[in-house]
Order: sequence, then structure tokens, then C-alpha cells
Amino acid sequence: MQLRPYQSQAVAAVYEHLRTRDDNPCVVIPTGGGKTPVIATICRDAVCYWGGRVVLLAHVKELLEQAADKLRVIAPDVPMGIYSAGLKRKDLGYAVTVAGIQSIWKKACDLGPVDLIIVDEAHMIPADDDGMYRQFIADAKVVNPNVRVIGLTATPYRLKSGAICAPPPHNILNQICYEVGVRELIVQGFLSPLKTKAGLQKISTDDLHVRAGEFVASEVEDLMDKDGLVEGACGEIAEHTKDRSATLIFSSGIRHGQHIVDVLKTKHGIECGFVTGDTPDGVRAAILGRFRSGELKYLCNVNVLTTGFDAPHIDCVALVRPTMSPGLYYQMVGRGFRLNPGKKDCLVLDFGGNVLRHGPVDAIRIATDDRGDGEAPAKECPNCQALIAAGYQTCPECGHQFPEPNRQQHEAKASTEGILSGQTTREEYRVSETTYHVHMKRSDPSAPLTMRVEYRVGFNRYFREWVCFDHTGYARTKAEAWWRARSVEPVPGSTEEAVEMAKAGALAPTLSITVEKKAGDQFERVAQHLLGHKPQRLDSEDGLPDHTPEPAGMTYGIPDEEIPF
Repeated sequence: MQLRPYQSQAVAAVYEHLRTRDDNPCVVIPTGGGKTPVIATICRDAVCYWGGRVVLLAHVKELLEQAADKLRVIAPDVPMGIYSAGLKRKDLGYAVTVAGIQSIWKKACDLGPVDLIIVDEAHMIPADDDGMYRQFIADAKVVNPNVRVIGLTATPYRLKSGAICAPPPHNILNQICYEVGVRELIVQGFLSPLKTKAGLQKISTDDLHVRAGEFVASEVEDLMDKDGLVEGACGEIAEHTKDRSATLIFSSGIRHGQHIVDVLKTKHGIECGFVTGDTPDGVRAAILGRFRSGELKYLCNVNVLTTGFDAPHIDCVALVRPTMSPGLYYQMVGRGFRLNPGKKDCLVLDFGGNVLRHGPVDAIRIATDDRGDGEAPAKECPNCQALIAAGYQTCPECGHQFPEPNRQQHEAKASTEGILSGQTTREEYRVSETTYHVHMKRSDPSAPLTMRVEYRVGFNRYFREWVCFDHTGYARTKAEAWWRARSVEPVPGSTEEAVEMAKAGALAPTLSITVEKKAGDQFERVAQHLLGHKPQRLDSEDGLPDHTPEPAGMTYGIPDEEIPF
């Protein structure tokens, strides 16, 4: 397989960095630009030329499959194993191990000494906590203190903490050794050209609250899920995509996405598939198969088809949601970057003001606070709705002349916090997904493990509670009562057993939660639960079947102060 010129340059830059510096490099290549051939080439060279051993880490099984396939093409003779519960493989002892981080994060010592750790989608490495990536790398350094880490990403920044590269010792990745931009690859013919239009109906996010650097998800869905906005967006999608091959729609939540699907069908006679995090694997695979084959032209999703989803024929991306995250904005738009025979360009329909908020996708502005400041990095032509860089005085699409920009001030927003300390508010939320995780207290690794239960409400808002199976006394008694209220299975003896059984389906579903907040307190508390029926006993002999790795983005960065013990 012949590498493209910029891919060869990226490989050479990595080797130069490893030779001349003692820290860890990062490569930045846009979505669709081909990071996987770079990874496979480095793996091949490390094994064949230097007799090294490599482990490749990723957080979704689609990325693992892509890496394994490319390595088989580039280096068919290199011994390669796969370690991933989702792919039902747990291979050890190979020169190259392609591994899911959720499956292997405690197994670094079992792998034996490795020389290179390559992290795909390296922006998933948490900024400052002892998450899975950091734990695995720390353990690998115990086995081989000279192990080096190489990161690859399309988005070298995080939502809250900015750039993913910083000087050692506190940061894992330290310098971008090679970067190629979206515009450069479009000009060279390696990525699809982009066209962008704003929705005719405007929204205002001024009244939305921001939590952890992102709009509060339930408020976003309430804002976007209005009949007029949905019908207007669907009308524009239908109009602009008559001659398009495949349209991928990002909605603001499950209710909002179903509304979009219904309006497209009833008002425009358009069949639109719909996938969420709750869609069963078999149903999801069937829908994605129809979309990839061209049988299904429209597909709506709730933030599940970002990283790792590859459908090169997508020539329209509709953002029917706002986001404060430049990385999420980039990943959504990036679904249309890939080339495909007969594809002239990709149209981005932005109904959430994202281009105006973050700038053109090849020049994203990283804000330094929750709302950003300064001038907007892009602007909309009032004549043709094209979204263009802020510096244009004449619209390149229609020739409209812009007046001198006006600077506007935004007034402060009121808080919903109780006005008196100790004042309590309670609110009930419908739960769309419940997930279970083993939690290790980073400030005291010797402390007993706990089960972290995360309740997703709305699109991407979470509440958490901790169940203490490994504790004694009152905490253990409370955990036993919690379990018996949800399951006919015997109470687990440990946190890890409880998580395994929960993921295997031993617990009743949580339909809704009531959350209590006292003014002045930092965190909310889950005070009540509305539960569904208890499931029957597990079918397997030991009650602990294999499970799919937990979703990315839900295992890191939980502050110790939030844990109530």
C-alpha cells in the first residue's frame, strides 16, 4: 500500500521526534485523511526493522477493526493479536496488540514489555485524572520504563482544557510533531470540498445554561424540539438534498430525533432511519447497512455516529443542534469529509449556529471560557445564507457586500440556584440510559472500589450515584438494599461482580429519577428512583457473560469531591 505524501511525512516526523526528543509526539490528520495507514506503517516498522513490540489503543471497536484490517494489508507477516471484549478476542503475546482501552486498561503487565503505545483518537486521553489510558500507560512504564507514547487525532484539543499537548511530566502527549489541515487536503484532492448554509429560522442560545463546558442537554432539546423549528428544518433538509446521495442528521435528543423522523415522513414522504445509544445492536447494524448500501438515503442519530463511523458517500450533514464543543462540531461535520466516486462536495446545513460559534471547520476557534469572547469567527450571508469566514467583505457565493461589523454586548444571565443557602430544589427526569462502572478513587487508590451508576437524561446530561459493595457497615447495608430493590439475583460480593452482573442484565431498568439540589452545594443528589420490573434470573451458569465495552467519554474525570464518602 502506497502512502500519500503527507502520510509519509507524518511517519517521518514521528521517527524524527522519537530520535531527537525524550517526550511523546502527537500527529494531527483530519477526519477522513487516513490516520490508520500511518498507524499501521509505524507498527510494521517498529516490529520488522527494530524488533519492537507495539500496543494500539482505541475506544470503539470500529477503530480497532479498521486498524487491524490496515495492518493486515500493510504488514501481512507481522504477528497481530486483538484484545477487545466487543470483538470477542483476548489475544496476548503478539508483536502488535490492537486493544480496546475498556478491556485492557488493567492488563498492561499481562502484555509484557512493549516499546510503543499508539493511541488513536488521542483527544480521549483525559486531561488530569487517573482514567483508563493513564492507568494503562503508568503500568506499562513499570514493565518497561522506556516505553514511548504516540498519539493521533483529528482534534488536538478538549472541550474544557484546551490543547491535548503540554510539557511533561503531568501531560502524556507533549508536542504536535506533524499537522496537516482540512483545507490543505481539500486543495490536494484528498478530502471532499465543503459547502455550508445556515437554517432560515434562527435560534438563540442566550438563555441556555452551560454545565461542564457544554449546553445543558435537556434545555437544548426543549429549545430545538418546537414544531415550527422542526418543520422548518425538515423542509430545508428535504429541499436542499433532492440531488444528494446520503444525508446524516444530528438531532438534539431522542424525542427531538423522533420528531424529525416523523415530520420527514408525514410532511415530505421521506423515509429516515434513526439510531440512538439505546438502539439494539442488531437493529442498529441493519439500519447502518441500509444507509451504507444506499437503500436508505436519510439517517438521523443522537450523537452516536461521530467517531469511528465511516460512510464515504455522505454528501450532506445536517446539524439540528447547537454545541459548545469544538471537537463535537468537528466530528459531526467530519462525517462528510471522505471522498467517494461521483461525490462533488458535502453540504453542511447548520441549524444550531455552530459555524458562527466555532468558525469554519478548517479554522476552529478554541474559546478560553464557557461562552467565548471577541468577534465571531464566521458570518452568514443575509442574501444566500452561505456561512463564510469573518474576514470576507464580499460573499464569494453571491457577491453580497457586507457593511462594517457591529459589536454587540451580551448581558449577564440569571442563575437558577436557590437564593438562600440550604434551599432545596427537586426535579424529576426521565432516564434514557443507565450504565454501570467500576470506580477507583484517584486520591486514594487503596480505598475500596465502588460502583458508579450513571443515568442519562435528555441528550447528553448525566446524574451519578455510588453503590458501595466493597465497603462494610452502613454503606454495605445500603448497597444490599439498593440491589434487592432491582434484582432477583443474590447480592454481589464485590463491586466488580456487581458491575458485571448489571451489564449482563440483572437489574430492573430505571425509568426516572428525582434529583435534589441544595443551594450552596456543589453537586446534585439522586434522591428517588422509579423502577421497572425486575428481570428474570440470568441464563448463563455463572451469571457473568461477556459484555460490550462501556461507551467512550463516560469513564473519566469524575471529581473525588462528588463521591459521597
